[in-house]
Amino acid sequence: MSEQRERTDEVGVGPWVGPVPDDPRLDPALLADGDRRNVVDRYRYWTVDAIVADLDTRRHPLHVAVENWQHDFNIGSVVRTANAFNVAAVHVVGRRRWNRRGAMVTDRYLHVEHHADAAALAAWAATRGLPLLGVDNLPGAVPLETTSLPRACVLLFGQEGPGLSDAAREACATTLSIAQFGSTRSINAGAAAAIAMHAWIREHAEESP
Repeated sequence: MSEQRERTDEVGVGPWVGPVPDDPRLDPALLADGDRRNVVDRYRYWTVDAIVADLDTRRHPLHVAVENWQHDFNIGSVVRTANAFNVAAVHVVGRRRWNRRGAMVTDRYLHVEHHADAAALAAWAATRGLPLLGVDNLPGAVPLETTSLPRACVLLFGQEGPGLSDAAREACATTLSIAQFGSTRSINAGAAAAIAMHAWIREHAEESP
């Protein structure tokens, strides 16, 4: 496919050059107009449905959940990172509506599910045998850096500022802390989620394709 397309200085690729391929995964509009989306070259000109279907064949058994009581803009950042690591799903706990700006449309390629509260998330996880692990720097939390994460699990993050709610803390089998060495009490929720997800990736993921 790469030999048939014409690159420009813009992000992505321009209109398809040459005979149009007979491939049901490809989007006729993108072939005609070019594909400027923020996707890897593997998925140039593919429809969104085709990309999701392909990702579904190799998603990791890691789930990521984040509380949403204050319409936190960090949720978008969490979703974008979850897409980069191809997690099984992102779970929004609390308000159904969330700020999608930081996701940069990556939520289109993920399974995003909603749970009314932490108890509902815990019940969902229990039916699937998935341990619920909170991530917050709380008294009694175990260090993420020295903890072996389950291969199939749910990492739960709280709101920016207050962190995990009391209900979320009670629902978690354990809570993990991220080592810090400066003066601030906590780090950005989106950054914490990225660190924790990458810790899972380092332990369980195969080499990137």
